[in-house]
Amino acid sequence: MNDILRIAIQKSGRLSEDSLKLIKECGIRFDNGGGKLKTTATNFPAEILFLRDDDIPGYVEDGVAHLGIVGENVSVETERDVDTIHRLGFSKCRLSIGVLRENDYQGIQDLEGKSIATSYPRLLGQYLKANQVSAQIHEISGSVEIAPSIGLADAVCDIVSSGSTLLSNGLKEVETIFRSEAVVIASKHLSEAQQALVDKLLFRINSVQVAKNNKYILLNCPLTSVDDIIQFLPGMRSPTILPLAKEGWCSLHSVINENDFWETIEKIRHAGAEGILVIPIEKMIV
Repeated sequence: MNDILRIAIQKSGRLSEDSLKLIKECGIRFDNGGGKLKTTATNFPAEILFLRDDDIPGYVEDGVAHLGIVGENVSVETERDVDTIHRLGFSKCRLSIGVLRENDYQGIQDLEGKSIATSYPRLLGQYLKANQVSAQIHEISGSVEIAPSIGLADAVCDIVSSGSTLLSNGLKEVETIFRSEAVVIASKHLSEAQQALVDKLLFRINSVQVAKNNKYILLNCPLTSVDDIIQFLPGMRSPTILPLAKEGWCSLHSVINENDFWETIEKIRHAGAEGILVIPIEKMIV
């Protein structure tokens, strides 16, 4: 089975959806219908395993799966002997401490001697130790946020995305102890053939990610404005410049970074650009 790459992903939830979307954007086709626990790609030597998120690092450590897509919080919490080889930038969240809303919380020292319910005892313990706080940790799985209202704990430490779950349970977020996103983890025991497949997949993932951060831009401008405009639109190597039927004018094609989009648009408009079109990029090979 050295010629097959086994990729473990979460079997359900938002992370599973984002992982499957990424794999499909990499041009890998597969059938994931019918609640399957395993599926085989039809155009890439890979199998996809659908697992519980906290089981994925163990499967990767043991070599049952060669790669895993998992939340960084899960990978760090389980402390499995795996390599984190790529950050994916989606499924971002934070691990935070929440207390009852009516509490007059002043700082981390307020948790001294208190009890905290969590599904992440290792990460919480490390944070408390770093802040020289001694607290009792109750490890529970699921419905952590209900613990203070039923008298099980004084506080909770749980995954937060928007904070709405904490608020709906009468809690407020007071400390962020870890920031997480989806990562790709890899087994430390890959064969040469498996590593070659990993490199191919990472190349495709990078191409998809770079494309999402950039847009293709087309604009018209006077030839006299070209030098001023390309200061702000250097492109991948150099912008493409095509003549227009109107004498003294050209069409300039380039790539613009999403993070600098509006600031750059304002600059090139002042430099003489007009008729600006911005188009999404599906893939970008750099």
